[in-house]
Amino acid sequence: MSAITCIEDLRVLAQRRVPRMFYDYADSGSWTESTYRANQIDFQPIKLRQRVAVNMAGRSTRTEMIGQQVAMPVALAPTGLTGMQHADGEILAARAAEKFGVPFTLSTMSICSIEDVAARTTQPFWFQLYMMRDRDFIVRLIERARAARCSALMLTLDLQILGQRHKDIKNGLSAPPKLTLPNLINLATKPRWCMGMLGTPRRSFGNIVGHAKGVGDLSSLSSWTAEQFDPALSWADVEWVKKLWGGKLILKGVLDAEDARLAADSGADALIVSNHGGRQLDGAPSSISALPEIAQAVGSRIEVWMDGGIRSGQDVLKAVALGAKGTMIGRSFLYGLGAMGEAGVTKCLEIIHNELDITMAFCGYTDIRRVDGGILLPPVR
Repeated sequence: MSAITCIEDLRVLAQRRVPRMFYDYADSGSWTESTYRANQIDFQPIKLRQRVAVNMAGRSTRTEMIGQQVAMPVALAPTGLTGMQHADGEILAARAAEKFGVPFTLSTMSICSIEDVAARTTQPFWFQLYMMRDRDFIVRLIERARAARCSALMLTLDLQILGQRHKDIKNGLSAPPKLTLPNLINLATKPRWCMGMLGTPRRSFGNIVGHAKGVGDLSSLSSWTAEQFDPALSWADVEWVKKLWGGKLILKGVLDAEDARLAADSGADALIVSNHGGRQLDGAPSSISALPEIAQAVGSRIEVWMDGGIRSGQDVLKAVALGAKGTMIGRSFLYGLGAMGEAGVTKCLEIIHNELDITMAFCGYTDIRRVDGGILLPPVR
């Protein structure tokens, strides 16, 4: 195998090794995928100021996200079905993040349960929550996150209803995959993935099956999720969750400055400028283009982070320069996981850290905490 030098190398390898329906689930957006593409493309016109004859010794990418020390301003984003990219995927990704010194966020729609991940890691992780109609189930989920010593709760605000994701519909996405002829033919070309899955009992939604009322098997799970995501989610629910949780609260899915002000008013500790990876409203702005206005509006009142389209350490640096106190990566680490398991997630983090460190040096900075808009060239008119 040739040397892995960038996130794109991991993506190509993941596409070879992961069954089509799960690769497509990770690497796609809704409708025409215009927002999904814009997330990545809109980083490119942002130009960096190269400086020379500056002392580049003693560089540090260390900083804090909601008071937690991090090796760089990057956290692993919550991604559903992570354990379908690679057997025991959430556990492997959490371990890689812990060893590297960055936060890991477990999705409500994970394959490995909260308890599974907690039992196989030594540091607290973050838990991401979707608002469901079954409030008793939400109360129990929050109690389980607390019992697992999760150090922050992340409430996702932009998935009250599901965006139209054409590839998932065409592939008949399910966990585990249905044994149809096209799926069996595709699985036959992924022996490494199949062997991993045969060696683990974790093949369905571990936080839900056996925990939610009326969800005992896979056939009832799809109908339950369709019924359960709550379209009536409001800021009053955010207050309810904050009070119930009592700890650090992060709000994910903010794209508008007015919503950002409401997020700051809610007393949350951080907000994430995010369009759900281009998987919800196609035609919404890219995260990086929405970031500056939001950071300017509320950055003094609440930590502003962003996710969407980050494929390099340079992207992380540009986000920080535009006002983000932290960033989150989803697809980048999923490519690593699908390609090489835990070692692939570690490789992803190493690549991003190396690119961040070297680019910061070229721009004349030695401390990520000092980076601001001065590191960027003004846009060409």
